[in-house]
Amino acid sequence: MAEPQKFPDLDALAVQLRQQIEDRNKKVTLIFAHNGTGKTRLSMAFKELGKQRDAEGQVTARDTLYFNAFTEDLFSWDNDLEHDRARVLRMNTDSAFFGGLAELEMENRIRPMLRRYCDFDFQIDYDEGVISFFRDLRVRREDGTFETVRRDNIKISRGEENVFIWSFFLAVAQLAIDGQEAYDWVRYFYIDDPISSLDENNAIAVAANLARMLKEQDRLKVVVSSHHTLFFNVLCNELNKPQRYFLSCDGEHWQLRDTGNTPRFYHVAMLKELHDAAQSGQLLTYHFTILRSIMEKTATFHGFNHFGDVMKRDPGDEDGTLHFRYVQLLSHGNYSLFEPAEMMEENKRIFRSILEDFMNNYRFNPALFPADETVENVA
Repeated sequence: MAEPQKFPDLDALAVQLRQQIEDRNKKVTLIFAHNGTGKTRLSMAFKELGKQRDAEGQVTARDTLYFNAFTEDLFSWDNDLEHDRARVLRMNTDSAFFGGLAELEMENRIRPMLRRYCDFDFQIDYDEGVISFFRDLRVRREDGTFETVRRDNIKISRGEENVFIWSFFLAVAQLAIDGQEAYDWVRYFYIDDPISSLDENNAIAVAANLARMLKEQDRLKVVVSSHHTLFFNVLCNELNKPQRYFLSCDGEHWQLRDTGNTPRFYHVAMLKELHDAAQSGQLLTYHFTILRSIMEKTATFHGFNHFGDVMKRDPGDEDGTLHFRYVQLLSHGNYSLFEPAEMMEENKRIFRSILEDFMNNYRFNPALFPADETVENVA
């Protein structure tokens, strides 16, 4: 296994990532990283490198079509608070993402993708830059027969909205793949964590459909980053020898490790990161989030319903409630993901106890986790 490449910041990592994609001529690059590591920020840095600007700083050219949390911000609801009738989703038509769509019959391009997941329909008003939604319902008449009734201007759920935006992106991506004039500037796709917005039950279907689209094209280079292990693993299996990386951060540097043909490496890599942090004493609050993620995947693999089922029962806490509550509490909260503060000493002690019990119960290759004689001296 190659040693990880280290970078002082995500801008430097993005430069190297672009260079490696071109040097290795890989059609698809997959990056696995835990939430809070910097996946979305890396996608933005990658996108910014593809922009060209004039003397006034105005963007004159670009090369990356991206999907991430900011893509969703290109759409916003107008709930018609005055009349509560004409609810529409507004598009930020100033964005290059929407360039030249009016002539491209986007409804017919989006619907086949949307109908894989949802039962509502929509109309786009290109002049106003708004999207309205409706749903056809089968209603029983008094005589026992049925009729179809249309409900117009409905407010779809947040989950349905995310599916719609993802389907919208895929339709635009297909235009870029086809070399359509409005998107002939696209050289790269950068897709960051679509599963974080979509129903996890659709993880396999979303990954398989995306992989099919990417395999059938040779025009563009694609980067996909995700924290979702099932989604990531399906892409690894469905695509033809993609480049695979594991992205992590040790608090000072970002690391990019080439995992080769070991798509399951990221499970062990995350566990090794926790082990090393526990040995060194450099335990940060988000390490509880990583530990919970590993336990959840382990519980699923072993047929349990909840990560608490794979936690060792302490003699003084037979039902495991105390440690379960610690992991549940300390793996939540924005501080865990976005403010990597050091744990309090008591939380460090509890973390080490839970991690040690977990690794003793579920055996991993001991060569990857050497004992550190100094651990007893670490507070």
